Formats: sequence, C-alpha cells, structure tokens
Amino acid sequence: MRGLIATISSLALVAMTAPALAQSATKIGQHNAWGTYSYQASGGKVCYVLTVPTDKQPPTLDHGDMFFFVSQRPGQQVSYEPQFIAGYNFQENSKATVTIDGKSFSMFTRGKSAWVENAAEEPVLIAAMKTGSDMKVQAKSGRGNTTTYVFSLKGISAALSSIAKCK
Repeated sequence: MRGLIATISSLALVAMTAPALAQSATKIGQHNAWGTYSYQASGGKVCYVLTVPTDKQPPTLDHGDMFFFVSQRPGQQVSYEPQFIAGYNFQENSKATVTIDGKSFSMFTRGKSAWVENAAEEPVLIAAMKTGSDMKVQAKSGRGNTTTYVFSLKGISAALSSIAKCK
C-alpha cells in the first residue's frame, strides 16, 4: 500500500503542476490509510494528504490510478482543498458526488480531476471526513460508465493535523 501511495503521490504532483515544474515530494508520514507529503513549488510550499480507494466498482472496468487528496498551499492562500483524481477523463460537464454518512457534496469535473463545486462547502466536507469512517465517490467516465469508489477515512484527522503547520 505504501509503495502504491508513493507512486500515486508522484502522479498527483504531475497532475497539479506543469510538467516543467513538477517537483519531488517528501513523505512526511503515514496515518493509517492516509499518507502526508510536501514539496516546494514556484508559489511556495505545498503539503497534502493522499489516499487510494479500498473498492472500485464496477470491477470489470480498468479504472487506472485513482486517488483522493486534500492540499494546503499557504503561498496561494489555499487551505484544505479536497480533490479527486481519476485514472480516466470524466464525461464532459459531468459532476462527481462525494457521500459520507448520508451527506453528499457535488464536485465539478475537468479532465481527470474533480473539485468541490461550492468552495464554501469544502470545510463541511473536511469536517465530515474527520468524523466518518468511509467516503464514497461516484462519477461518470468519458465513455459513459458510472463508477463508484470507496475510500477509508481512517487516519484522516491525524494526517490533516500533520500538515496544519505547512508554511
């Protein structure tokens, strides 16, 4: 699992920055299902927590590498920004839905990435992540397949605490 998270964290860096600016992440720690990382970008230090799904549906599809992460970019005044990244392009103009303990959050998609549609709900999602045990993400692929992923939330509170002082 740790090797997979390290590989996926490298993919996150590429997805988050231009190829010429891609940096090498330093692992800060591991908190159950969540790894913590940091790297130096042109806009300042970036810290993030990252996990991979424990379940992917339907099992017959090639989902590629999937992960969910929450980033802090103090130099850009970004605090705890959740993002879901798929191993495929989402259906154009589609939404992804995050569900924790019956509470749903809508995410807009672009390419392989999805972000919380209403930025004011980001802290509410983070709070739900801290109190929940699992998180379900449902999305639609560019081919029209409905996909569902389950992520463990075990360790998310400790992981977020470890990047709280990212500067």
